[in-house]
Amino acid sequence: MSLISVGMNHRNAPIELLERVTIQPDTLTKALVDLAGRAHLTEVVVLSTCNRTEVFAVAEKFHGAYGDIRDFFIDHCGLSAQDCTDHLQTIHDTDVVRHLFAVASGLDSIVLGESEILGQVKRAWMHAQEHHSAGPTLNLLFRHAINTGKRARSETAIGRSITSMAHAAVALAEQQLNSLHDAKVLVIGAGEIATNVVRALKRHNPATISVANRSPRRANALVEEFAVQVVPFDELCDAACRADVVISATGSSEVIVHRSAFQTARGQSTSPLLVIDIAMPRDIDPGITSLPGVSLMDMRHVQFLVDTGLRNRRSEVKQVTEIIDANIDTYLAELTARRAAPLVADLHTMAEQVRMAEIAKAGGRLDDLTDGQRNQLEALTKAIVAKLIHEPTARLKSEAGTPRGDRLAEALRELFDL
Repeated sequence: MSLISVGMNHRNAPIELLERVTIQPDTLTKALVDLAGRAHLTEVVVLSTCNRTEVFAVAEKFHGAYGDIRDFFIDHCGLSAQDCTDHLQTIHDTDVVRHLFAVASGLDSIVLGESEILGQVKRAWMHAQEHHSAGPTLNLLFRHAINTGKRARSETAIGRSITSMAHAAVALAEQQLNSLHDAKVLVIGAGEIATNVVRALKRHNPATISVANRSPRRANALVEEFAVQVVPFDELCDAACRADVVISATGSSEVIVHRSAFQTARGQSTSPLLVIDIAMPRDIDPGITSLPGVSLMDMRHVQFLVDTGLRNRRSEVKQVTEIIDANIDTYLAELTARRAAPLVADLHTMAEQVRMAEIAKAGGRLDDLTDGQRNQLEALTKAIVAKLIHEPTARLKSEAGTPRGDRLAEALRELFDL
């Protein structure tokens, strides 16, 4: 069996394609069940965020597993075979480990050092655990990935400055308007990223922050925490037309602001309005840019802003990479030990059974021993057995996962009939 990762991210697919492969939270369980039920996949975790959708799996056969995941993207997301050939990234074994550790550390995000991704990786793993699609192999991998991401943020400065899509969107708005002070801002959404947008906005003292969300309960939670205003979702377009800035970050699977409705609400107005859409798939109809005074920015503009401000954190990449390398070594050492563990256990069990059988065979010759002498005999025979199997055990553990280790394991099974 081997590890495999197949998917798309902001490095290898255009935004239009990333929108199509995004798996919404309400369909994630269905996706996991679909993938876990395919012939060549034994464990599965699906990581779907605003700039990546990737399937991590344990594969019975590499080519069969790739076919299963490719077919999933075709069936679930409506991709063509050509889309898959051109844009699906496929990696396996140690490259999967390095990739996931880099993702968890924020090195593979649009925003270098992104703060949200670590939580997203953890939630993807927990969801897979809850639905029994993650087993011992992926549990070990993701546990080490989470630890790597935590170390990267606690031991380096990779997480300083602009480190989230939310912060980047607010910084972009401030750059475009020169200042957000006294601006009227509407935030569409009330999930994690939208909440972080509101949190970032509060530092800039805008005149008002309004929130529109389909679920009033989640919007009201932001009122309690940040004292924002809530806009009924059916008044969304009217509220947007009264704002200076609109930042949209929902988890909707379809456009929620259409040009026609927006044009009706805006009427003849030509007042400047900046709209920043950081949702994936996009929330805002790109057609609104044909309306006078309306500017629309999306992930590509956020990326450009982030790219211009990376110099302060580029120097941290080397240190984060060293942490990743060290944690890969730790992960591989534990994986190696786990692979050897069943055979080591069998060897210890066999040796203990032989020891106990020989003591039992001695039978009546040991009846005259005192309890103290019997305890000494137990300790002595256990020590002899431990010394005899120590070297084979150590060799198996140190060589596990290598061709030599495979040969040693096979020889041990043959010699001791394990």
